[in-house]
Amino acid sequence: MAPIRGLKKRRKLDKKNEGNASGSASGSSEKEGSVDWWHDFYQRINGFQSPSKGVVDKYKSVFKISRKTFDYICSLVEENMTVKSGGISFSNGKNLSFQDQVAIALRRLSSGESLMAIGDSCGLHHSTVSQVTWRFVEAMEETGLQHLYWPSSESEMAEIKSKFEKIRGLPNCCGVIDTTHIMMCLPTSDPTSNAWLDREKNHSMVLQAIVDPDMRFRDIVTGWPGKMEDWLIFQSSNFNKLCDKGERLNGKDIELSEGSEVREYIIGDSGYSLLPYLMTPYQGKELSELRAEFNKRLSATQMVAQRALARLKDMWKIIQGVMWRPDKHKLPRIILVCCLLHNIVIDLEDDVQDEMPLSYDHDSGYRQQVCGAIDIKGVYPRDALSHYLSGKFPPESVFA
Repeated sequence: MAPIRGLKKRRKLDKKNEGNASGSASGSSEKEGSVDWWHDFYQRINGFQSPSKGVVDKYKSVFKISRKTFDYICSLVEENMTVKSGGISFSNGKNLSFQDQVAIALRRLSSGESLMAIGDSCGLHHSTVSQVTWRFVEAMEETGLQHLYWPSSESEMAEIKSKFEKIRGLPNCCGVIDTTHIMMCLPTSDPTSNAWLDREKNHSMVLQAIVDPDMRFRDIVTGWPGKMEDWLIFQSSNFNKLCDKGERLNGKDIELSEGSEVREYIIGDSGYSLLPYLMTPYQGKELSELRAEFNKRLSATQMVAQRALARLKDMWKIIQGVMWRPDKHKLPRIILVCCLLHNIVIDLEDDVQDEMPLSYDHDSGYRQQVCGAIDIKGVYPRDALSHYLSGKFPPESVFA
């Protein structure tokens, strides 16, 4: 399967989903999603009835999301999943309800437990867990893509820029780019295993994401082997091609000082090339005070992406550890759905976010890549920004 590229357009919600934007599910989902359903499911996976006290807390502990978010996710996938839900049953012969199927899929994605472990805890054969999870993934691909899009309105982009500027003063910044590795355990007999062996001697697949100041994913690319360099992944991305054609990051320039302007841009670490629309740190050990200050501000702003990727893996643990012999054609689609779920939690303002510890470690054991390549057209905007942030503008002729 080809790598999943950044999503070009925001898919509009249909009338059904617009009606459920507050997080409430459809009528049939509400009926199935009664407290009795939740108690029955909780009893099945824990061996005892859930008491009335602490039901909400236990719900979050099982699924990593609130009941409101669960119901909204059900509303997204119900039509797609119920069309082909026949013939799935527990080991005791009882049919799985639609709610059961969503719950099992979310349990699989959020816990990272093996198919066997989840099957044993839920009274299912491991093949049924796999079947249900994949149905959910397919349904989310069809109906959840409106939660991952590049802003198309000036007002939405203006809000993003304003929030980024409030972090460490970077004006006209539209996003932060970073990558993380999804590690895999592949058999030595796999003829393609060497192709997935990265520089740290792990088998892995890369996820590259552009993140907004609220830690929401705005563009992703996944499916490439872990040994691919960050700059090369970005260079081949649809996002970069749109920028080259003037169709992305093409909003208004802002004036920094008389005779000095800067266009819209994103920021990245030293693993990326300096481009007119991608600002990266200055390289070298003995930097001037002005350049060192710019690097500090850039690094502090980049933490948004590090936190987003760390939270993604912490909430959806199926991609956190080492995946046991995954289907490399299906894995990019699982990663995409985890990113969609990550964004849904943010879009619905699920308070489960407030209960999660802050973390920046999403790629433990991986060393920082250094690209060093510079597009001469990116030198001016970076220098202009560094002078603006220091408050020390040189004569106008320097930027002429």
